[in-house]
Amino acid sequence: MRIVHDDDQVVIVDKPAGLLSIATDTERERTAYAQVFDLLKCRRPPERPFVVHRLDREASGLLVLAKTPAAKRSLQEQFEDHSAGRTYTAVVDGLVRADRSTLRSYLRENAAHQTYSTRPERGGKLAITHVEVVRRNAARGRTLVRLELETGRKHQVRAQLAEAGHPIVGDPRYGERRGERAPRLALHGVELRFRHPRTGQVVEVRSPFPEALRRLV
Repeated sequence: MRIVHDDDQVVIVDKPAGLLSIATDTERERTAYAQVFDLLKCRRPPERPFVVHRLDREASGLLVLAKTPAAKRSLQEQFEDHSAGRTYTAVVDGLVRADRSTLRSYLRENAAHQTYSTRPERGGKLAITHVEVVRRNAARGRTLVRLELETGRKHQVRAQLAEAGHPIVGDPRYGERRGERAPRLALHGVELRFRHPRTGQVVEVRSPFPEALRRLV
């Protein structure tokens, strides 16, 4: 796991696919949080991380953790009021027609940890994702898209893209793979933007889209 940014308030890492963001009932050691915790506790004076947001285990990309409770509150408030931004790139099945579109639905998680659309009166929470086509590959029937999250529901982009008829390549949970086998879920967090909790200055960090995923499209 690569450290992208590290100061007295925040640490940003580039999480590889297959690594949990935080612990679960069945896995507590092999997580991004545990690795950052082990790194920071050796500092003099020791530091500790605080979870701000998560990335799916199967996804890769940028993940920010706070170093103080106040920094955590500041970052979470920014994500909630949309003044902070998270951008993802994904390869999806099919040719997305509109160059730009917005996916808007109400999502809820069932007992099997599957996210699905429902009505707000049935517990659905508003999810908004802005989609921009980067490249279409008609021969392979796939599209490279850029995704701007306005909200941060669990499995938001995976569920919304699948319901729109364009599941992410390599995502058997929300859409079976088609064509040649994908090496992993083709979803990567490429950009983070937020105001620094102490200075108020804009922090903007990018991670290149993995070449193994780019070859899929």
